[in-house]
Amino acid sequence: SNSSANCWSRLHPLNMFNRYNVKFYHSKALTSPYPGSCVERCQVPEDKVGWLIEWKDYSPVEFTAISVLAGPSWADPQIHNKGFSPKFNERDGEVERRSLNGLYVVENGRPRNPVGRTGLTGRGLLGRWGPNHAADPVVTRWKRDRSGNKIAHPVTGKNILQFVAIKRRDCEEWAIPGGMVDPGEKISATLKREFEEEALNSLQKSPEEKAELEKQLHKLFSQEHFVVYRGYVDDPRNTDNAWIETEAVNYHDETGETMDNLPLEAGDDAGVVKWVDISEKLELYASHSHFIKLVTEKHGAHWSEDPGPE
Repeated sequence: SNSSANCWSRLHPLNMFNRYNVKFYHSKALTSPYPGSCVERCQVPEDKVGWLIEWKDYSPVEFTAISVLAGPSWADPQIHNKGFSPKFNERDGEVERRSLNGLYVVENGRPRNPVGRTGLTGRGLLGRWGPNHAADPVVTRWKRDRSGNKIAHPVTGKNILQFVAIKRRDCEEWAIPGGMVDPGEKISATLKREFEEEALNSLQKSPEEKAELEKQLHKLFSQEHFVVYRGYVDDPRNTDNAWIETEAVNYHDETGETMDNLPLEAGDDAGVVKWVDISEKLELYASHSHFIKLVTEKHGAHWSEDPGPE
C-alpha cells in the first residue's frame, strides 16, 4: 500500500457472485470527487468495504444532485416525502425495484448497496433508490480489409473484432452506447432504442429517415444474440443507497452487410461514435472492458498478445 488515497484505484474483491460467476468489485464506485461535483467521498479502506465488517466510525457523505432533486420523470422523490412509499425488492407499478442479483437489505427505509460501502449516501446522479436498471448493446463485426477478408492479429493470429463505441460527453471516456431502462419498457426495446439514439442520432432524424433506420436495424436486433452479462455494475455514480445494474447483450453482424449501410452519427449523450478495434489495451467506462472481453471470448477473437495461463 502506497497511501490511503490509492485505495480509489484498487479493486475490492468480495465474496459475492452472480449467475455468470463474475466476482464483484468496488473500484470505480469509490471514485472521488463524485462525478460532476466537488463532493469528496468518505475514504473506504479496502478491508472495510463489506457491510459484514464492523465499522462504528463510518460516516459517509450525503449527496443527491440538484438535477435529481428537481423531480424529473425518471427520478424518485426523497425517501421520506409524503405519499412516497416505494415497494423495494419487487415490481413497483411500472418501476422495476427488483435486483438482478437477488434480495437487497433495506435499512431505515433506504436500500443498501449489495456490494458494500461507497463512502457516499443518497442517490448522487441516480434517479432511483436501490437498483437503477440499464441496458448495454454491444454491436460487433469483424475487422476486414478492402477486399472484404477478415484481418487477423499479427501476434495471436486471431481475427480482430470491432464494436461500436461512443465517447461520453460527461466524462470523455469511451463506452458501450447504452442507457437507462424506461419504466415499463422491455430490455430488448431499451437496447435497440439506446443504440439508435446514441450511435445513429435517431432523435434528430426525420420520420422517414428514422423509419429507414428501423427497417435496417430490425434484421440485426431480431437475430440470435448473446447475453453477455446481467447484474451489478461497478460504476462511479453508485452510492450506498443507489446503484447501476445492467443487461449487456451482444448483437453480432457476421457478414458486416447490415452495419456497413448504417451511417454512425453521435447523438444524445455521445460526443463521438466510431468502430473500435477490440483488445485488452482498451480503457473503457465503468465495467465495459469486462463486457467486451466476454464478447471476444464468445467469438474466439483477439484480446491479448500475452496468452497468460490457460
